[in-house]
Amino acid sequence: MGTLYLVPTPLGNLKDITLRALDTLKEVDIIAAEDTRHTLKLLNHYEIKKPLLSYHEHNRREAGKKILELLAQGKHVALVTDAGTPGISDPGEDIVREALKEGYKVEALPGASALIVALAASGLTTSRFCFEGFLPRKAGEREKVLRELSRERRTMIFYEAPHRLLKTLEDLAKHFGEKRQMVVARELTKIHEEYIRGSIAEVLSHFKEKEPKGEFVLVVEGAPPEEKNVEEFVRECIERGLSQKEAVLLGRELGFKKKEIYKLYLQLK
Repeated sequence: MGTLYLVPTPLGNLKDITLRALDTLKEVDIIAAEDTRHTLKLLNHYEIKKPLLSYHEHNRREAGKKILELLAQGKHVALVTDAGTPGISDPGEDIVREALKEGYKVEALPGASALIVALAASGLTTSRFCFEGFLPRKAGEREKVLRELSRERRTMIFYEAPHRLLKTLEDLAKHFGEKRQMVVARELTKIHEEYIRGSIAEVLSHFKEKEPKGEFVLVVEGAPPEEKNVEEFVRECIERGLSQKEAVLLGRELGFKKKEIYKLYLQLK
């Protein structure tokens, strides 16, 4: 029975590939690639000669069946994307699901990932984050997603294409507020790598003056904690079944005054 290997490839700098990834590409029977011409450049650079199979958004069903047939024949297949880790915001997700469903082994190799690189260098909170990939293109779906995310407390990461960047930044400003901090990472690991940091309004202004070019990762600050007045806080404590003492201790941590909590607790209880 064959194995499907998920092999990360460099975002731009060809040196950003692991020794294990190179060994795997040399050992598999065939390589399924998003763009065979792009992957061929990488293989030629490292003097790797292997048959290539095209697997991308527009042929994933037909090509996916071919990959499953190869696995059934006991062939080992490496799946690569143009840059980064396959299966993240690309059709590789589908073939992974199908291969597992059919009982084939799927082995993911660690390596380059644009979202992790951008997050690590963003300067924003990295302890809790969520990856949202590309926002929906349809206006209604896009509005719904952004409304939900406007209350998201974790740092958010998005991918975006250059021709949609301005529209996305305008939508972020509308739903998250112009003052929310963010970082746009452009052309990661390539010659023209660049990080643009500031408020959403400042970043939007930057790209209105400078035409967006390249591949983009957007890292956006999470929503600030919702501010509550002391009465709302005490009501919540009572609803949660907290004692007066517990409410006072918790309230003092949040900056509320002890006397106010005592008084309101007695009145609202």
